Amino acid sequence: MWTPVGRGRWHGRALTVWAAAAAHRGLLEPRPTPTREAAAKSRTLDRLYSSADRKVTSEKIDLSRFSVENIRNFSIIAHVDHGKSTLADRLLELTGTIDKTKNNKQVLDKLQVERERGITVKAQTASLFYNCEGKQYLLNLIDTPGHVDFSYEVSRSLSACQGVLLVVDANEGIQAQTVANFFLAFEAQLSIIPVINKVDLKNADPERVEKQIEKVFDIPSDECIKISAKLGTNVERVLQAVIERIPPPKVHRKNPLKALVFDSTFDQYRGVIANVALFDGVVSKGDKIVSAHTKKTYEVNEVGVLNPNEQPTHKLYAGQVGYLIAGMKDVTEAQIGDTLYLHKQPVEPLPGFKSAKPMVFAGMYPIDQSEYNNLKSAVEKLTINDSSVTVHRDSSLALGAGWRLGFLGLLHMEVFNQRLEQEYNASVILTTPTVPYKAVLSSAKLIKEYREKEITIINPAQFPDKSKVTEYLEPVVLGTIITPDEYTGKVMMLCQARRAVQKNMMYIDQNRVMLKYLFPLNEIVVDFYDSLKSLSSGYARDKAHSVGKAICERLKESLPRQLFEIAIQAAVGSKIIARETVKAYRKNVLAKCYGGDITRKMKLLKRQAEGKKKLRKIGNIEVPKDAFIKVLRTQCDK
Repeated sequence: MWTPVGRGRWHGRALTVWAAAAAHRGLLEPRPTPTREAAAKSRTLDRLYSSADRKVTSEKIDLSRFSVENIRNFSIIAHVDHGKSTLADRLLELTGTIDKTKNNKQVLDKLQVERERGITVKAQTASLFYNCEGKQYLLNLIDTPGHVDFSYEVSRSLSACQGVLLVVDANEGIQAQTVANFFLAFEAQLSIIPVINKVDLKNADPERVEKQIEKVFDIPSDECIKISAKLGTNVERVLQAVIERIPPPKVHRKNPLKALVFDSTFDQYRGVIANVALFDGVVSKGDKIVSAHTKKTYEVNEVGVLNPNEQPTHKLYAGQVGYLIAGMKDVTEAQIGDTLYLHKQPVEPLPGFKSAKPMVFAGMYPIDQSEYNNLKSAVEKLTINDSSVTVHRDSSLALGAGWRLGFLGLLHMEVFNQRLEQEYNASVILTTPTVPYKAVLSSAKLIKEYREKEITIINPAQFPDKSKVTEYLEPVVLGTIITPDEYTGKVMMLCQARRAVQKNMMYIDQNRVMLKYLFPLNEIVVDFYDSLKSLSSGYARDKAHSVGKAICERLKESLPRQLFEIAIQAAVGSKIIARETVKAYRKNVLAKCYGGDITRKMKLLKRQAEGKKKLRKIGNIEVPKDAFIKVLRTQCDK
């Protein structure tokens, strides 16, 4: 595996420069020269542990030099494509964490899918060392995703912070996820520093964005920092604001260890690598720690910080953010939100997080059933690195054995599928996404079978008949739409066509309107964003007939013709709402009849009709897998 410049293994010269600079700043402790045997062992372990993803150095940073007052923990939050990762790159360069080169683009985005799509999928941490007014500061930065599907990553990251940089595009202004992320930070009672980015763009209007921020978030316009992360303009002022406006963590180093696990990844050689934020105490290599969730005891093998790659340290202290390796072989042992404490020194567990709630479900099956075990292994490994995906075994008469997977959203599903293909070379059939429903049962027999009156349905095939149900419940979401005022009417028509209920409408400036609607999730999960972009209208509220007809037509085109007629029907419950017919092949039984009596011809035709009638009763139709794949596509190519 190769890594771009600025990440992975550091070459000799760059390593020497970094070590010399760190020693000059008093961050390193000298270590004795290793023996030949120790050096050989170190090289072997280095190769074994895939050091392409780690910065290799013979020195360790001494974190005891940073008092709590000189630590700042903060996240960067924003709407997608407002420049979070670019700002993070400039902050890494300014603090000397990475060399300043033209290739520094999305340095913290380590996944291939992130670089291809130009988005952040997984929150990444980096510890920066910064000298301000003669004082050394430790700045722990967490770069977060901007898409709504990954807001769970954002909420977890904020738990390790005392403040945030709220980045807003000077051209686009406040957008939907800007609002959502602001309220996540606001509810967590974090200090918020508004940063207006991309002021170098031709159409940038930072003054207009300042007014939007003041009106929507009630943050004075004079607190906004105007920058160009791409050019590096005024970025140093952001670092100064972090030190001045974000408070140090409120922790106690003399208390017993209390550490929060806010993220984790999996390494096939070292096991689970847990990202932790220390709220009290100290942890070092050799300590025995206990998980408050599983009550299991582990011995700490390594602690360190991300700089931005793994940099081992002797200890981690309260107020600091870093990683910890303790021989956990399963990601379930490093439960997100878990509290770690020293053996025989129990503490009150931290509140933790609400578990991720999947909102989109899809069936996943191997293209060839012989690949089932390989795909199973790939899914297990990938879910270790993405604990927000839920997995349930499933089977289909047409597609065979597979799984029903739960995702946080449609993009989350697409990214998961893309990572399967890129990282594990797995090709899969992914069914059309659906949302969970609830049914309140009226049948005593079903209540006894399910052991509860209200059940959750994630597979359409398991939908109970309406005669046995008191009522069905569907998930709804509160959606925020920000649009130019000239499109307000069309946007409102689109929302009404999707059965949405308007909750609020507010002008955030002279030309832009913020609308809030309560949407049924099923109406927006697949193609609402595309419809919103095109501002089309005229959708019927009852789409069952049109959807059923489209599926029947698609299946008609895919099924091979038989010697008998095939009826394809779409039904809601017991009501048939659409039908298509695959015409039968017809053998010309009259081909050999040249003239002659008409009764002879009628007799042959009658015998043919009886044969077809009998075939309809006993004939079996083998539906090819390709037909299911075509039917399961979201849109057919026409």
